[in-house]
Amino acid sequence: MTRIVVIGAGISGLSTAFAIELLAGKAGLEVETRVVEKLDRTGGKIHSIRDQGYLCEWGPNGFLDNKPMTLELCARLQIDGQLLRSNDNARKRFIYSGKTLHRLPENGPSFLKSPLISWPGKLRLAGEILVPKRSDGVDETLADFGRRRLGAEALDKLIAPMVSGIFAGDPETMSVRSCFPKIHSLEQEHGGLIRAMIKLAGKKRAEVKQGKVVASAAGPGGILTSFSEGIQELSDGTAGALARGVRTEATVTRIEKKPDGYLLQLEDGGQLEAELVVSAAPAYAAAAMLDGLDSGAAELLRQIPYATMNVVCFGYQSDKITHDLNGFGYLNAKSEGCNTLGTLWDSSIFPHRAPEGQVLLRSMMGGGTNPGAIDLSEDEVKARTMDDLKQIMGIAAEPDFVRIFRHRKAIPQYVVGHARRLRELDQRMERHPGLLLTGNAFGGVGLNDCVNSSNLVAERIVELLKKRQ
Repeated sequence: MTRIVVIGAGISGLSTAFAIELLAGKAGLEVETRVVEKLDRTGGKIHSIRDQGYLCEWGPNGFLDNKPMTLELCARLQIDGQLLRSNDNARKRFIYSGKTLHRLPENGPSFLKSPLISWPGKLRLAGEILVPKRSDGVDETLADFGRRRLGAEALDKLIAPMVSGIFAGDPETMSVRSCFPKIHSLEQEHGGLIRAMIKLAGKKRAEVKQGKVVASAAGPGGILTSFSEGIQELSDGTAGALARGVRTEATVTRIEKKPDGYLLQLEDGGQLEAELVVSAAPAYAAAAMLDGLDSGAAELLRQIPYATMNVVCFGYQSDKITHDLNGFGYLNAKSEGCNTLGTLWDSSIFPHRAPEGQVLLRSMMGGGTNPGAIDLSEDEVKARTMDDLKQIMGIAAEPDFVRIFRHRKAIPQYVVGHARRLRELDQRMERHPGLLLTGNAFGGVGLNDCVNSSNLVAERIVELLKKRQ
């Protein structure tokens, strides 16, 4: 029986433990997997809170169905029958720019008609096909990439809002290679984004003629998917499926090497021994655990910064909102100087997020471009959010319901140099066989990314166990 400890009961840790048990069982390997978590609950950043009839998401509100990994996890947990796809109207997304909400164009004709980008800006975008690819190997920021290939207006109104929506990040510091590796590879492989689109569209038409099934025209984003009682049903379902459950309120303070594995020192004075250890804790927490074992690895982990975030949930009576809420919500162009990054119309995205006759709006404040927002008082956060909603949506009424969630370290930032740091970290961790790292600080920040990384770690562990037999 091989003892395995997974540190952290966020979705990364939970799905790693579940995948280990599943794959080990299929391979006929006997394992004893334990998950330890410092909080008094499982889920990490996933936390769905029902309050006064409103369903507020403390962190992420779902996952996109365009990749199979999370859907496959749900099927294995036998909770796929409870999945809830977002409302079709949630495909409508908006950008606030020029004191106006503009619907984000979904195709070429709608882009040409949209006033979001000026005609000079559209011409600059079209000129992307003439821009040579960058081949000097420099780890370019998203801002530099955007200005170079698409122009300053596209950066402000398209790229920057997208970066704030996914990473809560600052495009002036984020790495295009690490944040959007596919976009980086398209430029390298095809010479540019428009050239890539033309070639890929031609390939798709050829596959259709051959009778092959290809991705629909719905776009690469997929459909936001959750559960009727929130995305916490995913983490709860995963935790409930583990053979030994999860030990909560167990903080690992140090990882020590032993001849036959590792010794984990706990904050309460207890210890855990294991042949194999997986840290699914945030990078800064893993750094503290590794200080005595490998100071170089710990330092590399500390170099991964995290963005702050205030999540502001407002509930209103429906008749107090005159603005059309037929959509997903909006992100703000940086040039507008708003207090918030954007607002999701949560009760329009999924049903039963608000009581009958009420609506729920969820605004994001902070991120890489406004880190000081985390220290504002509750009254100031509320007032600044209300100012934005009045300016953008014309909402003058006081909210009937207010919940503010604060995250001092919300989302890891893949800043310039991130890929190099990960390579160096991999080299350091090779010195510690049987000790692995996973989580959203490494292979992507979305739920799909976390589940995929967990599956890869589980596969590595099972291969390692097979070699040890």
